[in-house]
Parts: sequence; structure tokens; C-alpha cells
Amino acid sequence: MMSCLKSSTFNQPSAVCSSPKWRPCQSWDFLLSTGLVRILRLIVLGLLWSTFSEMLSIPSSSMYPTLRIGDRIIVEKASYYFRKPAVNDIVTFRNPTQKLELNKDEPRKDEIFIKRIVAKAGDWVEVKHGKLYVNGIARDEDFIAEIQRYSSRLTYVPEDHVYVLGDNRNNSYDSRIWGPLPVENIVGRFVTCCYRPSNHRR
Repeated sequence: MMSCLKSSTFNQPSAVCSSPKWRPCQSWDFLLSTGLVRILRLIVLGLLWSTFSEMLSIPSSSMYPTLRIGDRIIVEKASYYFRKPAVNDIVTFRNPTQKLELNKDEPRKDEIFIKRIVAKAGDWVEVKHGKLYVNGIARDEDFIAEIQRYSSRLTYVPEDHVYVLGDNRNNSYDSRIWGPLPVENIVGRFVTCCYRPSNHRR
């Protein structure tokens, strides 16, 4: 008996090709009935998630009390394709002081930091008398762990740079040490904390 997928050259009864059983020619019905469309949709969503977002774990207390050791956070990587990083954005970025390994066959994995943007390109930044000053105006920051116990020199933020600080100002490795951060180092923007351990540590 010849298959319905191939036309016959003989005058066989039409009933052979009109079987009420499964008809592979109805491809869309087949895809829908087997759930392949749902599977393809999940694959596409998975690819979009891995490309434009990720989940990270907070390893240090530099952003305390906003973020704490062990917190699981969601970071998105899409918004800065459409706008510039803004003051008060909490961003993840590649360590600007990291040196490349001498052995090119074994490249070093990027160190990723997370801090808050406190000033943008064109701003002047200074820490004095326990307060952050941007363009000579003291910033009201109710999110920091404690007042700064240090002072920093007046610093200009150049084009395509931002100035970042940890919310735990006295225990953070940030722009007060290595200067303004190149925008090109920014990887993503903090969206939300999706999990916080019950026995969190400061």
C-alpha cells in the first residue's frame, strides 16, 4: 500500500488517502496538540532571560543595609541600551582595577561588583564632615549604614563615567579608592531582591 505523503500514479480508491486517522499534513494542529509551541516558547524565554537578566548572590556587606550577605538578587541588562545609567541606580560592573592575566590561554574571569551610582558625568563629588557632596550640595541619604568616617578630595566625573559608592560607606571598595567608573564596565542594573536568608549576616 502506498503512503499518503507521496502521490500515486495508479487509480487507487480515494479512501486510501482519506483515512480518519492522524494526518501529518496538518502541521499546525500537530504542533499545537503535542505542546511543541509551548516548548518553543519556553526555549525563547530562556534565551531572553540568559541574555538580558541573571540572578546573583551578594558575597559581601559593602551594600548593607540595602543588600546583605547571601541575598539573591535579579539584575537586568537591557535598560542601558535605551538610556544612560542614572543617579541612585544600583549597578553591577566589572572591576575597573582588574589586571589581565599574563597567560592569554587561561583568561581570568571578570570580578563583578555591585554599588550605587551617586554622581554622573559632569558632576563634582566630595566627602567631608561625614556627608556626600555633589556639586557643592550635601546629599540626603537615608539608605546608608552609617555616616562616613572619612573624607575624600574633590573629584570631577568625566564623560562616559559615573561615580559609585557602597551603601556601607566605611566598608566598601569603590570610587573613593579607584576613582570614577567607566560606563562601559557596567554589566546590569539591580531590580529586586528575590530571596533573603533568615539568618542573614551583616
